[in-house]
Amino acid sequence: MMIAEDIAGHVLALEKEALEKWGQGDPEAYLAITAQDISYFDPFLSERLDGIESLRKWYNAFRSLRITFDEIVEPRAQLVGDAVILTMQFVSHSSYGPVRWNCTEVYQKRGAAWLIVHTHWSPTKPPVKIPGREIR
Repeated sequence: MMIAEDIAGHVLALEKEALEKWGQGDPEAYLAITAQDISYFDPFLSERLDGIESLRKWYNAFRSLRITFDEIVEPRAQLVGDAVILTMQFVSHSSYGPVRWNCTEVYQKRGAAWLIVHTHWSPTKPPVKIPGREIR
């Protein structure tokens, strides 16, 4: 039986591998760890995507994507029953420059696998200066 830290590390490793392949224009690693009944929010879409076939169609548009370098910043994996809530900031570097994201992935134990059942991506706000403090 895996302990909470092992599960968190396993889920983070799944995410890192999927992001690495995503940056090479290959969304298949993400699709392989995605549940059939996924719900997915993306800032470039006007509504939520439901189901893996909808997500597959969306991901196909990104097969030409190339990220030269990426960073996962402050990942946090919270085990809640048979689910893990993974939150992180993600910074991708490409010919367009750095792009910063907030991401929430909800993984659920399904049989022997941990699968993504919900994803939410949103761009981070640029730093705002307020006298006496900085908001990030």
